[in-house]
Amino acid sequence: MSNTQRQFISLNIAIMVVSDSRTEATDTSGKTLVDRLTETGHRCADKAIIADDIYLIRAKLSSWIADPSINAIITTGGTGVTGRDGTPEAVQPLLDKELTGFGEVFRSLSYDEIGTSTIQSRAIAGVANGHYIFCVPGSSGACRTAWDKLISAQLDYRTRPCNLVEVMPRLLEK
Repeated sequence: MSNTQRQFISLNIAIMVVSDSRTEATDTSGKTLVDRLTETGHRCADKAIIADDIYLIRAKLSSWIADPSINAIITTGGTGVTGRDGTPEAVQPLLDKELTGFGEVFRSLSYDEIGTSTIQSRAIAGVANGHYIFCVPGSSGACRTAWDKLISAQLDYRTRPCNLVEVMPRLLEK
């Protein structure tokens, strides 16, 4: 196979909905992400709705981070500025490395859709124990923007000039 024609590599991706009020019946953001990732050929490894509590978030994330069958995790919700929004605070201590460009690019893309309201987003991403973690706002629109315009391409081995999948074998190197 030539270097320009790569085959798609399907990843196992876990979805966490951070919310004090959503249920499986009322969750649209998590469903949006699951639909999009499966439509592109990835697998939903697990999905959970977790209350906006940093210790509950960390507990579930830690179990996924320890699971070698999961490649990536996307959280939706809890990235705003209210007193209950604690996803970044829950996730950052677990990260081995932060991908600061993710939040910057996400807010830039969001600006075209929601204007200056994008400054309220504290979207972050990073790597923990060889797992990519992306934390995006809780609206379905934000999930569509994050997946369609940013995450999907970086979790696709065919994306050039580079993507996150091709460095996965080296994430745990010391």
